[in-house]
Amino acid sequence: MHRSGYVAIVGRPNVGKSTLMNTLIGEKISIVTSRPHTTRHAIVGVLTEPRGQIVFIDTPGLDAGSGRLLNKAMNKAAVGALAAADLVLLVVEAGVWKPADDSALATALQTERPCILVLNKVDTVHPKERLLPLLAECAARHAFAAIVPVTARSRAGLEPLVAEVLDRLPEQEAMFGSGTVTTRDTRFRIAEVLREKLMQALRQEVPYGIGVEICELEHDADGRLCAAATIWVDRESHKAIVVGRGGRLIKQVGQAARLELQTALDCRLHLESHVKVRKNWSDDAEALRDLGYDGQW
Repeated sequence: MHRSGYVAIVGRPNVGKSTLMNTLIGEKISIVTSRPHTTRHAIVGVLTEPRGQIVFIDTPGLDAGSGRLLNKAMNKAAVGALAAADLVLLVVEAGVWKPADDSALATALQTERPCILVLNKVDTVHPKERLLPLLAECAARHAFAAIVPVTARSRAGLEPLVAEVLDRLPEQEAMFGSGTVTTRDTRFRIAEVLREKLMQALRQEVPYGIGVEICELEHDADGRLCAAATIWVDRESHKAIVVGRGGRLIKQVGQAARLELQTALDCRLHLESHVKVRKNWSDDAEALRDLGYDGQW
């Protein structure tokens, strides 16, 4: 009996959805930072096991509060993933149920798909005797298909989670070859890793006004993969911050991205980055389409 299907990973921002998918796949597919709204697209990660194939869809954090077009596009990506899924994983942080978690649960339940609650970061629950009452509180909120406590960062609880997921997927053949781990292409992965390094390096107010576009991607005569990136900022004052004194910050960020990508892509990489201003790009439909966001808000 072989099972396979799509599984949407949803929840409010910053509960560990991307870390969960990366750890399940065993490879970094989605970028991760400590900042909310790091994930901006629906990103597929494929886990292939003898018993079945799980096609996870990591989604942006569900956020009903912002009216910017970028946030609307992110919410649309999450809702679209729910509509395509056979099963939903609602991720919440152990012991920190917020109103935004209620909103995410309500959105997940609108699809009428089976929903597994993933109680993440249970290693932060002290004393451990608090865990059983927390599980009971979660069970009282909804009749979930299952409630699975995990710590995604350390893989604790992930084997039972995979078993619960496979039990609920349709009986059908695998949808992707056994070597496939994501459907996102090299251009997208380079842009995302560069954006991650920028978010990690910059001040609080800058990262959310940053977009990365890979304008050129080709191999040179020596076989190196050469990428030219444009880093879009939405204010003139942010350009100098991103570049840094004497170009130091952008050089450090580019080097960190290049070193990680060379390992991830298993090739030599030359990465050039240029910073340009595009005012209010995150609320500009044309700019968002240029950066690969769906144009229907």
